[in-house]
Amino acid sequence: MNRFAVFGDPVSHSKSPLIHKCFGKQVGLDLSYTKKRVKSRDFENNVLDFFMNGGSGLNITLPHKFSAFKIATEYSDEALSARACNTLKPTKNGLYGHNTDGLGLLDDFDRLGWDINGARILILGAGGAVSGCLGPLLARSPDLIVIANRSIEKAQTLSERFGPQIFGIGLDALSSQNRPFDLVINGISAGLSGSTNIELSDRIVSANSACYDLIYGSQATPFLTMCRNLTANLADGSGMLLAQAARSFEFWTGIYPDPFAKTFDFLLASNS
Repeated sequence: MNRFAVFGDPVSHSKSPLIHKCFGKQVGLDLSYTKKRVKSRDFENNVLDFFMNGGSGLNITLPHKFSAFKIATEYSDEALSARACNTLKPTKNGLYGHNTDGLGLLDDFDRLGWDINGARILILGAGGAVSGCLGPLLARSPDLIVIANRSIEKAQTLSERFGPQIFGIGLDALSSQNRPFDLVINGISAGLSGSTNIELSDRIVSANSACYDLIYGSQATPFLTMCRNLTANLADGSGMLLAQAARSFEFWTGIYPDPFAKTFDFLLASNS
């Protein structure tokens, strides 16, 4: 039997076991998938123990994506670009690290019919999930990406890694933007309510803009609730969750399941 798991802290909320078991049924593959809370100090030992005991593949979630990159010995282009891994599998020479976050985001944009070619994009936050999305986003040829973060140094450091189409600014500079963005992506895990004290306005989001939250939940996120007053083009990260999971499943097994099958309508129903 193929044995998979997700490691994170916290991890009790993770829907990955349910999603991957559905994938297994969909393609006729016998598998087990568990979730385990792993503290940062214990991360490397837990990963090595998992694979030494016959594990087939791991998903990695917060706060371990950068640590997973450090212990991998081979990398996909997406992982090298992000310098973070959300997916690991064993090889003869160690661990192969991949990052499916950005690929999953683009798959969900395709599902939604959102074309970012030539788009002006604003990203809120500069953490691991955002880092994983930048390379794939750039591959779709947007006109501009602005990363706004509480720490302007972190935003600028991240932007400098990816070239002249990306700019890093502080959150306090949002009000000085001269026209609305075509797409605003929230990558701040705590959401906007109470943690950053930002209020998006029609200077940033117009009625024609789209707003996407990398976070997902059973109800609209604080970010999407705020954006609802500005545009009707809204989506949370549930589609990305499914699509990046499908990319991980393919990475481990060589089989690509359908992440948007009707089986998953219960997740996608909360999309806006």
